[in-house]
Amino acid sequence: MPEILTFDFMQHALLAALLVGIAAPMVGVFLVQRRLSLIGDGMGHVALAGVAVGVFTHQAPVLTALVFAIVAAVGIELVRARGRTSGDVALAVMFYGGIALGVVVFSLSADGTPTNLDSYLFGSISTTTNTDLQQFAVLAIVVVGVTWALRPRLFAVANDEEYSRATGLRVTALNITLAVLTAVTVVVSMRVVGLLLISALMIVPNATAQLVAGSFRSAIRIAVIIGAFCAVGGVTTAYYVNTPPGGTIVLMAIALFLAAASYNALRGRIAGRRHLEAEQHEHEHGPDCGHPTIEHDHHVDYLHDGHRHAPHEGHYDEHHPLETHEDPVKH
Repeated sequence: MPEILTFDFMQHALLAALLVGIAAPMVGVFLVQRRLSLIGDGMGHVALAGVAVGVFTHQAPVLTALVFAIVAAVGIELVRARGRTSGDVALAVMFYGGIALGVVVFSLSADGTPTNLDSYLFGSISTTTNTDLQQFAVLAIVVVGVTWALRPRLFAVANDEEYSRATGLRVTALNITLAVLTAVTVVVSMRVVGLLLISALMIVPNATAQLVAGSFRSAIRIAVIIGAFCAVGGVTTAYYVNTPPGGTIVLMAIALFLAAASYNALRGRIAGRRHLEAEQHEHEHGPDCGHPTIEHDHHVDYLHDGHRHAPHEGHYDEHHPLETHEDPVKH
């Protein structure tokens, strides 16, 4: 058994990280679609106020943070839906008001030491208890289950809210549900990556998945895999190199994003170079050009020097050789 698994606190930490790594990207994908990537930060600051109230009143901080975050989520969505003020303004008020209230209440609490504050801002996964883990597990299961069940409706609303409303979908209710799921995810994640970094774990894996996925469904799956890998891998790395787990998790997710972006850029340059070479090809292909042909996607490709050229609007597109199993046909 690896050394890291011989300690109870690391077993708790790894399980908590796995739960967060799965739940956060599933909610984050719809925030990315709605261009609300920073809403996790706002929820995190409101949750900080809830934690401070919990510490001040000697209640469970997780539960008070959950109440504050859910109330704020519902409130901001109702304000945005009724159009009384812009979503950005409401989010800013929530963002600054939450952190201000949290800092003030922490300062009034006998237990409100800077250490307690830092553990919630930046995460303190090594202090996760059995009670914390049970609460996180219940909340994570709820988030994953509801998100998966509602994903077609949430996707429709995120892409075209007005059309969804016209088709009879309960747009306001779905938006409130997404806001509540975001709030719950923030609370689940605060001990793992910290309230200041949770938004990154919700957004960055989805940004990476969108670079490599071919569909929305596959993007969700890839994002969840990336989130779980970075969460568990970040905690493991932090244990061996003695770095903060929250920051390590986020840096690992960003590293994967940069790798995917670099791969996409390189692939685009290679494809562009092939296209340019095909455009500059001086030979004119046709029925009597003497080169074998392959029917491909309702057009004809001409085999020339191991390449497949497809005539297209005055130039040639180059396709990869032997993309199909069809035999060449000679004109």
